[in-house]
Amino acid sequence: MQDVYTVSVLGGGSFGTAIANIIAANGHKTYLWMRDHDRAEQCQQTRENSEYLPGYQLDSRLNVTADLEECVSHSDIVVISIPSGSFREVTRLARPLIKKNAIVVSTTKGIESSGFYLMSQILEQELTDVKIGVLSGPNFAKEIIQHQYTGSVIASEHQDVVDIVSRVFSSGTFRVYSSKDRYGVELGGALKNIYAIVTGMAVALGCGHVTIAMLLTRSLAEMGRFARELGADSLTFLGLAGVGDLILTCTSNLSRNYRVGYAVGTGKALEDALAEIGQTAEGVNTVKLVKAKADELGVYMPLVQGLYAILWESQDIKEVVQGLMSGELSSDVDIQGGV
Repeated sequence: MQDVYTVSVLGGGSFGTAIANIIAANGHKTYLWMRDHDRAEQCQQTRENSEYLPGYQLDSRLNVTADLEECVSHSDIVVISIPSGSFREVTRLARPLIKKNAIVVSTTKGIESSGFYLMSQILEQELTDVKIGVLSGPNFAKEIIQHQYTGSVIASEHQDVVDIVSRVFSSGTFRVYSSKDRYGVELGGALKNIYAIVTGMAVALGCGHVTIAMLLTRSLAEMGRFARELGADSLTFLGLAGVGDLILTCTSNLSRNYRVGYAVGTGKALEDALAEIGQTAEGVNTVKLVKAKADELGVYMPLVQGLYAILWESQDIKEVVQGLMSGELSSDVDIQGGV
C-alpha cells in the first residue's frame, strides 16, 4: 500500500466537495471536478464552494478543475459523486481516461430510472479492468466539513479497495468502516431517502415521538424485506449504512428528502417543494422505482405504497394514513441473517 494516492472526485455538490476536502487534507493529491468551468475556476480561486457549502474554507491542497482528463487520467482512485440521473453519462465521459486497475467508488444514493440499476451496477456495465466500491452512511456534508464526528461504510468484494479507501478517506473526525455487502450498503443509502420523505410529512402533520419511532422501525423492516428479496444481506441494515443513515435522514431538516416531505405535509405541491429546495432529492424518483419493483416481486411495502399514492396519485394524506393503520398486520422483526 503506497503512502500517497492521486484521487479525483467527480461532482461539485456538497458531499463530493466535503469528501474531496478530507482526502486533500490527508495529504493526497486530490482533484475536485465540476462540469461548469466558471464555477470550478471561482472555487479554485476563492477556496470556497459558495453554491453548496457557502462559508466553509477548502483545503489549500485541493485542486478544483473542469478539466476531466487532467484529473482522471492520473488518478489511482476515482470517486463519482453525481446525482443518479447523470451518473451513467459522467461514467461514460470518464471511461476512456480511467487507468487500468484503478479503484472507482460511488457515493451516489439513488437508483437509475431505466432498469432499476444501482450506481455500482452501472459502473460494472460501463467500466472494465477497475475495482469497484461503494461509500455510504449517515453523512451530511455540512457537518463533515465542520469536523463533526461521523462514520461511513466502504463496501467492496475487493479487500484492497476496503483497506485503501478506509485509510485514504478517514480523518480524525471521519471514520470509514468496512463491509463486503456492496449491494446491501448501496440499497440502504437509496431506500432511506423514501422514508425521510415519509417522516418529514409526519412531522408536518403534527405527529409525535411515538409515531416517528414506529415509522422508523417499520421503515427498517421494509428496507430489510425488500433488500433480502433482491439478494442483499438484511443484517447490513443494522449498521451505519442502514439504520444509521435512516435515523439521520429521517430526523433532521438538513436532509433534502425530509424537507420535501415536510413541505408536502404542509400542503405544498410536490413541484413547489422541489423548487424550493433547489437540489436533487433522490427519494422522489426512488419511491416510484421501488414501488414498481416491489409490485413486481410481491414484496409487502405499505409505507412505499402509501407515499406513492400521496405523491403520484394525489390521494389525501389523512386517508392514506388511516388506510396504513387499518391495513394488513405483519410480524414485528423482519431482519434476518444471510441472503
